[in-house]
Amino acid sequence: MSEPAIQIHLRRALSTMRALLVVLALATALAGCALPTGPGCRGGEQPASSDLLYFGTARPGGGEVSAQEWAQFLERIVTPRFPQGLSVWPAAGQWRGNDGAIVREASQVLNLLHPGDARSEQAVQEIVSAYKTQFRQEAVLRVRSRVCTAL
Repeated sequence: MSEPAIQIHLRRALSTMRALLVVLALATALAGCALPTGPGCRGGEQPASSDLLYFGTARPGGGEVSAQEWAQFLERIVTPRFPQGLSVWPAAGQWRGNDGAIVREASQVLNLLHPGDARSEQAVQEIVSAYKTQFRQEAVLRVRSRVCTAL
């Protein structure tokens, strides 16, 4: 190989190495941006999943899900899937529907703490699906978090 050919080859190799170093540096920097897989629980705490489910009570065409209907839904649909316990409270909600209109309605918030396993995931999805079907709802908002619990 001639002297100029070696220099060209070396320049290309250096250019390739610089590009690889930039990619490696970016990958290292962005790795710190990844979402954590779970909290670092302290002694006496157990990792768990917490689901907040927001159920609007306005019915399409008018009317609301009554307190009695909500209580029956909790008794028949929710409690059998989470007999270990749950929390529920009333709320005033607002959201934008698929038609673009702002909807303001009374809501119920349900908090479920569970192991985050496949069985629990299926149970949460069944609750959401049952509510949407039974009360003809467009959506049920779900907010899932990884938490640490202690008794």
